[in-house]
Amino acid sequence: MPLVFFVLLVGFELKHFVADYLLQTGWMIAGKGDLRAFGGYAHAGVHVIGSAIVFIVARNALVASVLILAAEFVVHYALDFAKAYYGRGVSAEANTQLFWAQHGFDQLMHQLTYAAMIYFAMLA
Repeated sequence: MPLVFFVLLVGFELKHFVADYLLQTGWMIAGKGDLRAFGGYAHAGVHVIGSAIVFIVARNALVASVLILAAEFVVHYALDFAKAYYGRGVSAEANTQLFWAQHGFDQLMHQLTYAAMIYFAMLA
């Protein structure tokens, strides 16, 4: 059981870095604050694909994984939409503290999402 926890934790952390910082494109970022734009949905989808790979490596139960992945898609999209919506007009140059506070809060919410995902995966 400790190995499964470790695989899930490290897997989600690596996935988060790759999906948020290496695979996220400008059109994904631009689409996050608009429910009609595809970019935010595509970005959340990249996260779900990465998490699915982590669940496969961890040999998590299929039905539980699918339910957790569906929840991750909704929560991830909602968090990114909220950050884009409430971050409109906030510039790193104009107000560095506010920019980093919003960025940090967004990242904290994503990390807490992973904690919940690990919790429910461990129950499965």
